[in-house]
Amino acid sequence: MYRKLFAAGLLSLALTSCAEEKKPAVEDIPLTTYKSASCGCCTLWIDHARDNGFAVTAMDVDDLNGVKNRHDIDPRFQSCHTSVSPEGYVFEGHIPAKLVRRFLQNPPEGAKGLAVPAMPPGSPGMEMGDRFVPYQVLQINADGSHSVYAEINTADQQY
Repeated sequence: MYRKLFAAGLLSLALTSCAEEKKPAVEDIPLTTYKSASCGCCTLWIDHARDNGFAVTAMDVDDLNGVKNRHDIDPRFQSCHTSVSPEGYVFEGHIPAKLVRRFLQNPPEGAKGLAVPAMPPGSPGMEMGDRFVPYQVLQINADGSHSVYAEINTADQQY
């Protein structure tokens, strides 16, 4: 009798340990995103960022140029929305969330942030069916210089 109970207990323990383990919760990375209230693609990019582990606070502003000027974002790097991390790094435009995360995990020395100038079709938030145009993610530096941080040649590379 005791052997059967002991065996049943061991079996129950073994089955419990084989069950799928819960993954530990990963803390969301905070970002504040400044955008126009009427911009739908900005809202879609915010959804993309939230779906990929960012706690985005969306701020509708009337003067986006003022935000960009305060963060010293050169017009050639500008897009429709500007995100700012608590550390003060800026992320301009439709940057894949995975690249924002990579940058924040290991910020390059002298870097101010990343930018995807304009609004490339097929980038996160700018999805247009199967339409995709390759684009570059630029690293913008505090000294005013820039370099290519990543090249996105296919839609799959964004995720």
